[in-house]
Amino acid sequence: MAVNVTIVIGNPKPKSRTREVAVAVTAAVFPSADVSVVELSDYAHELFSWSSERVKELVASVRGTDVLVMASPTYKATYTGLTKAFLDHYEAGSLAHVVAIPVMTGADRTHALGVDTALVPLLTELGAIVVGRGTYFVTGDMEALPAFAAEAGRRYAGAIRTVARLSSSTGVAP
Repeated sequence: MAVNVTIVIGNPKPKSRTREVAVAVTAAVFPSADVSVVELSDYAHELFSWSSERVKELVASVRGTDVLVMASPTYKATYTGLTKAFLDHYEAGSLAHVVAIPVMTGADRTHALGVDTALVPLLTELGAIVVGRGTYFVTGDMEALPAFAAEAGRRYAGAIRTVARLSSSTGVAP
């Protein structure tokens, strides 16, 4: 079964280091997945238009994916306005059945808690299944990205395997 992964990049700057980090982490977790990457900067002028057909299509597409990798740089100790504007298109619980991997980047470790104190709760409120802690990467250390992504991949893959193993023990039909 092919896994569909959607990486959503909440950086106002396209082709950013945040994108590089999210793509590397995704490849480490799901090396043979069908992956699509969405740059919210391409939708910036439409995110506040509730009638935008392009945004509606994107929202539906993400709702139907298996895995959402939600990536944002740190702005003022939290995710970007683009990220929030996009996620505001979902109602509480509407990302049920979507596994989410939250990824944030920043200039230094002082904002590392932002992913777990801001982005994880938001994704959880939307119903996403967040397996484990969020991932935070210091963008000034790009040469360490391959090792970092491999470790994040092991961590997330292990958590996903554990949940999958336990799911057959619940006695509840899917």
